[in-house]
Amino acid sequence: MYSPEKKIVSSVKRFPINKHKKLWLIFDEITREYHCPEYTAVIIGSDTASARLKEIGEHFLTNQKKFQHSYLEIAGKFLLFIIDHIEQTLTVVNDRLGLFQGYYYVEDQRVIVSSSLKAVKSSAQSDFAINQQAIFNYMYFHCIPSPTTIYQDVFKLEPGKSITIDSNQNKSEKVLYAPYFTEVADDSSALERECLNVIEGAVADNLSKNCGAFLSGGLDSSTVSGMLAKHHTPARTFSIGFEAEGYDETPYAKITANHFNTQHEVLYLEPEQAAEAFVTVAQYFDEPFGNSSSMATYFCAKFAKEHGVDTLLAGDGGDELFAGNERYAKQKQFELYYRLPSPIRALMNATLNNSVMSGIPGVSKASSYVRQAEVRLPTRLQSYNFINIVGLEEMFTPAFLSKVDVNQPIEQLGQRYKESSGEHPVDNMLYLDWKFTLADNDLVKVNKMCELAGVDVKFPLLDKALIDFSCKVPAEVKLPGYQLRDFYKKACRGFLADETLDKPKHGFGLPFGVWLKENATLKNIALDALQQFKARNIVSESLINKALDAHDSVHAGYYGELIWIMVVLELWLQGNESN
Repeated sequence: MYSPEKKIVSSVKRFPINKHKKLWLIFDEITREYHCPEYTAVIIGSDTASARLKEIGEHFLTNQKKFQHSYLEIAGKFLLFIIDHIEQTLTVVNDRLGLFQGYYYVEDQRVIVSSSLKAVKSSAQSDFAINQQAIFNYMYFHCIPSPTTIYQDVFKLEPGKSITIDSNQNKSEKVLYAPYFTEVADDSSALERECLNVIEGAVADNLSKNCGAFLSGGLDSSTVSGMLAKHHTPARTFSIGFEAEGYDETPYAKITANHFNTQHEVLYLEPEQAAEAFVTVAQYFDEPFGNSSSMATYFCAKFAKEHGVDTLLAGDGGDELFAGNERYAKQKQFELYYRLPSPIRALMNATLNNSVMSGIPGVSKASSYVRQAEVRLPTRLQSYNFINIVGLEEMFTPAFLSKVDVNQPIEQLGQRYKESSGEHPVDNMLYLDWKFTLADNDLVKVNKMCELAGVDVKFPLLDKALIDFSCKVPAEVKLPGYQLRDFYKKACRGFLADETLDKPKHGFGLPFGVWLKENATLKNIALDALQQFKARNIVSESLINKALDAHDSVHAGYYGELIWIMVVLELWLQGNESN
C-alpha cells in the first residue's frame, strides 16, 4: 500500500516578506524562481511560465491588467507566488480551474503555503481545531468547497482567484479568471471540426512515457482514449467493473477499446477488496471527502500502476465544458419562466396557488413548476439536496446547528454564480460547476487517489486551449433545446463508435449500498463507525437509525450514499484529529 506519509513534506523553502515575516513554502514539486530587489516571483507546476517569471512580476508591480493577462496565458496546473518587497505583501494564486490546490495559514511570523493541508498542519506551531462550519458544508456538498477547510483559520485557494496578505495580516482577494462566453456562433459546423483538433492537441500535449488512460466507456474517457490511440500504439486503457446490476459499465468500455484497438485491462472490484481499503482511502484525503467513486478511482489507478503505467489520462471536464449534466437541461426548462413579463408571472402564481384551482387536472403540476421556478439559480439547483429534503432540524442536532451558519453553502454558490460573466444560465451553471463539481470535488478525488496509487494524472479535457475553445461555443449550440452534449456528440460522430455516442450517461459509481447489505466486513466497519459518529452529536441519532433501516428496506443505493458520507467523515476524524 502506498504510504500517505511519503507525500507530507518533501521540501521547505523560506522567502522573506519583510524583516519580521517569512513565507514558508512546502511543496512536492520543483519550484522556479525569479528574484530582484522589488519582488520575488515563484511558481510550482507549469513549465510554460518559468521563462516569464520576470515579466509576470514586473506586470504585477506596474500594471494589474497586464498581470492578469500574463496570468491567463499560463497553461497547466500551478501555484504562483509574488512577494512585493516594496509594499511588503504576499500574493498567491493557483490555476484557473484549481487543478493545483493550495492551502495557506497565517501565524505570528509566518505564512505557510502548500498543496498539502497535512503539510501545513505538520509545519505550523499552533494546534489546529476542527472547523464545525466545514463539517456542515461537508454534509451539504459531500466535500468541503474552498475557501473553507476542515481546520479553523486555515484556508484554501479558490480557482482563478488571487489572495493578497499584507504585513498586518489583512487579506484581499481578486477574481483573475472569469471567462467570456460567446453568445452567437456564425458557423457551428466549423466549430465541430475545430473541436476534435483542439482535443487531439490537448491529449498530445499531455502525453508522457508509460502513459495510459482511464476508460469508463463514457464520452469523455472514450475520446481521450481514442486520441491516445492516435499517438501511442497500442494505447493502454483501464476500467473497473462491478458484479452489481446497474453499476457495471465495462461492456461500453470494451466497445471503445475494440473501436480503437487499445490494450485494454479490466479489474472487477470485489466488496472485500473495498472493505480492506476503506479506512485507508477515507483517511488519505487532506479533508473529509464523501465522493464514493473515489474507491473505484483508487483501484483503477492502482491496477494501472501494477501494469507498468506511470501516468494516467483522465476524462474529467467534458460534461462541465460542453453541457453534459442533466441538471443543465432541467434548469433550462425552469428558466423559461423568466421570459414571461413579471405581471403575467404574478398572475400565474396567484391563480395556480388558489385552493379553488387545485382540484382541476393539470393545475397541480403547473403549480409545482411555478413554485420551483420562483426559486432563483443557483439556489434552485439544491432543491434535491438531501438536507433540504429531510430538513435541518430532522438531520442535525440542535447543539450542532447552534455552531454553524446554515446559509453559508448557498452563499458560496451564489458568490461564484455572480462572478460569472455569462449571459446565459447554462454558461453560468458551467462556470459554477468548474469550481464546485471539478475543483472542489472530482479533481480532488482523481488527484488524491492517483497519488495514493503512486501514479501521476493529467486532465487533457481541462487543457487551457480546450477551455478557451469551449467558451467560443454558445450555450444554445452546446445544449440546443434539452439535448445534452449535442455539439460534442456531433463533433465526435465518426470518431467515436455510434454505440458510445448513443449510450445513456453513467459514471464511475460504486455499489456501496448494495455491498453493505451483502458483505459482513464492510457492514461491520460502517456500523462501528456510525456508532462512534453518534457520540459526536452532529447528525441526530434518529436520522442515522432511519438511514440504516431505510437502506435495508427501502433503497440500498440512495441511503447507502448517505451512510457512506457519514462513515467517511467519522473515519477521517478518527485518523486525523490527533495527528
